Amino acid sequence: MEFMTIGQATADLGWTFYGPLLALVGLIVLGVPIWVAIGLGSLGMLTMTETLPLSVFGESLFEGINAFALIAVPLFILTGDALVRSGLSDKLLDVAEASVGGMRTGLGSSTTLGCGFFACISGSDAAGAAAVGRMTIHRLVERGYPLPAACALVASGACTGILIPPSIAYIVMGLVLGMSVSTLFLAAAIPGVLVMLSVMITNVVLNRLYGFEGDRARFSWRRWGATVWDARWALFVPVVILGGIYSGLFTPTEAASVAVVVVVLIGLHQKRLTLSDIPRMLESSARVCGVIVPIIAVSLPLAQTLASLDIPQTLVGGIGELTDSPAVIILLMIGILVLAGCVMETTPNIVILSPLLLPVALQAGMNEFHFAILMVTTLGLGFITPPLGLNLFVVSGLTRCSVLAIARYAFPFVLGMLLVVLLIAFVPWLSTWWL
Repeated sequence: MEFMTIGQATADLGWTFYGPLLALVGLIVLGVPIWVAIGLGSLGMLTMTETLPLSVFGESLFEGINAFALIAVPLFILTGDALVRSGLSDKLLDVAEASVGGMRTGLGSSTTLGCGFFACISGSDAAGAAAVGRMTIHRLVERGYPLPAACALVASGACTGILIPPSIAYIVMGLVLGMSVSTLFLAAAIPGVLVMLSVMITNVVLNRLYGFEGDRARFSWRRWGATVWDARWALFVPVVILGGIYSGLFTPTEAASVAVVVVVLIGLHQKRLTLSDIPRMLESSARVCGVIVPIIAVSLPLAQTLASLDIPQTLVGGIGELTDSPAVIILLMIGILVLAGCVMETTPNIVILSPLLLPVALQAGMNEFHFAILMVTTLGLGFITPPLGLNLFVVSGLTRCSVLAIARYAFPFVLGMLLVVLLIAFVPWLSTWWL
């Protein structure tokens, strides 16, 4: 009997005992890629010690591999999948439209706000682009947006997935640099909201120029209250995640575990999710996890090797010889990160480049948390810039619209986000206000 058939059987027979058991087994299976990745990373480091003295690596050889923190990655991915399958993502979009739908560019702004809501739960750009895109692109086209413009708006709004906490990118950053993930989430709150606002404002400017949205719905407090009440369970999820993390009640990993359980229980209670959906959720989440975690496994030994060969120190010395101006150093880092984001995904960029650039940032007078926020925000541009542009390919796959056509309409959003990057770079308070 195949795995899917077992899930259907448990749902049809109503065996409530097997449902939680199946979910537990699935979570264990989902965790296998993590432990394999950690094993590969450890094996890679041990192999390198055969040719390099162990003292080269120092006592921090295995301290950087925090398995407990890494478990949050597949759990947040699973939470996002459960959010879509349970229909709670629809409720979040309804709240977004009821909140800002009365603006002149109400549907576009509500789409961006919906991406932000989704980011507060899933922590993934591609998941947000796929989920929100399925529900809003056709409505944007009906409202007057050209198809490439609608796709570009969704792809740009979904960039908040790695910028608004909880974020997989910040989990990886904390893992690599040994920083507190909870503190990174706190530091990222204002910059993430600023990026979301930049997408909204850019869309307003484009609408002023081209008049995409010809009509708008009037704002109604009664409708807003009814929509928020209808979506109360969906809104409860980000409150649990962020409230638990910021209050110190959970670690990010524990918050991710709680989020999975809460979303699944809400879906089962509302009968929008069945036990037969759980195997499909686990399978799709494991596929995404199988792409991300092996990258971390291979990149961690590489980062350790680069550090052992004094490459970060050489880079710092080279930039120091080129210029001693902190502003120029920061601009050079931003240029490097923009180019890296265009050709490589965020996770390997963080794992490989963050240990190299952190000494440069410290030399320029930046705080380590300031540097981390600047790096992730800058790399976020790569989701809507060719040739990689993951979000561009996601929405192109949904609509069969040309990636290049979407990229042309996404260019103004790139400029808007780049202004936020410069603001974060030269106004440290935005990411260090909590200090």
